[in-house]
Amino acid sequence: MSRRKRSLWIFLSVVGAVVVSQYFRASNGVIAPELVRDVGLTPEMLGLVNGSFFVSLALAQIPIGIAFDRFGPRWTITALTALAVLGSIGFALATTPAALLGARVAIGLGCAGSFMGAVTLAARWAPQDRFTQILSWIFSLSNLGTLLATTPLAAGSESLGWRATFLIAAIVTALLGVMFAALVRDAPPDHESQTEVPESLREVLRGVVEVWRTPGLGPVLAIHTVAYASLLTVQGLWAGAYLSDVHGLDPVARGNVLLAMAVATVCGVLCYGPMDRRFNTRKGVVTAGAGATATILAALSLTPQPSTAVASALLVALGLVGHYGVVIVAHGRSLFPDRLIGRGVTTVNVAQSLGCAGLPILTGTVIGMFATPEGPVPEAGYRAAFGCLALVLVTGLLVYRRAPDSRPIAAKAVDVGN
Repeated sequence: MSRRKRSLWIFLSVVGAVVVSQYFRASNGVIAPELVRDVGLTPEMLGLVNGSFFVSLALAQIPIGIAFDRFGPRWTITALTALAVLGSIGFALATTPAALLGARVAIGLGCAGSFMGAVTLAARWAPQDRFTQILSWIFSLSNLGTLLATTPLAAGSESLGWRATFLIAAIVTALLGVMFAALVRDAPPDHESQTEVPESLREVLRGVVEVWRTPGLGPVLAIHTVAYASLLTVQGLWAGAYLSDVHGLDPVARGNVLLAMAVATVCGVLCYGPMDRRFNTRKGVVTAGAGATATILAALSLTPQPSTAVASALLVALGLVGHYGVVIVAHGRSLFPDRLIGRGVTTVNVAQSLGCAGLPILTGTVIGMFATPEGPVPEAGYRAAFGCLALVLVTGLLVYRRAPDSRPIAAKAVDVGN
């Protein structure tokens, strides 16, 4: 098989893996009221169940990074996919909060390598000056998973029940896992990773320490902790409940709003992809994206009793501007040499995973302060949560502003010029 054809099949296989991950990340949003009703979840429990996906994902990142550099993404992700299948089945069968939590943890572990596997494979197979653009294509197409977790999931939940939809998701995940194992190769035949002598355990651990000592890593981790997490906390968890409790939308109607938000997210990622090459700055693009996202979150927080049309428009706008994380990933990847890429990008992803775990729990606690047993959560609870996300995002951005820039049009992968 020619390199061009092999690259295409790898691209499609990687897209399949990240679509599954994105579906599971976002799936709780549209069925949140049904989970509360059928399993007896409080807002705090719902935030914990959703956040547990990212806790398990974060805890797995360093071991997965070591496995990527030692064994390659192909078999690492294939093995993890089996956990996602089991987790999806367990989620469908869960009847208690504890069982739902355990299944969500298994799904998180099963999806833990998908996105950083995509980054590792893109770094090895793609031209480096187009690295961000290719990642944007992968991440844009991954939002097919987010799309499936909106109106299609809502419709499936109404006609088949949310449990049946998760059993179907388990079957699809298994098929895509088989496809990934059959078609993906870890690197081109002439890549240096194919001729290197495998590292010893001591060298592997020394590489982990070297990653954490990388100059400029801290500010990148700060923004990565809150960037995607602030978007996903709204899109993947609270938007559906907000539209139900505050605006009275039924599952399909709120699914339609989330679908429009997901379509806007796809468009946004595609727009962000070429921006770092066009303006030759990653820091500038991230700063603009974070500022726009914080502004929209502040508007959701400070606007009392907006109409359904205004609230929906703000949510869609949030999806459009909020997925600049692909540029942060490229900034993080630029800090590391090829021999450390697996450990490097998964270390960067630890920050995102912790944010995606922590912000749902934080906002769940905030919303729980306003919740009452006898009725829906009042608007004030959601506005407080949106305001909390805006403040957290601004804090991360202020720390990130201390980072040296990373410019894609440069002689080497690492650029410390401002």
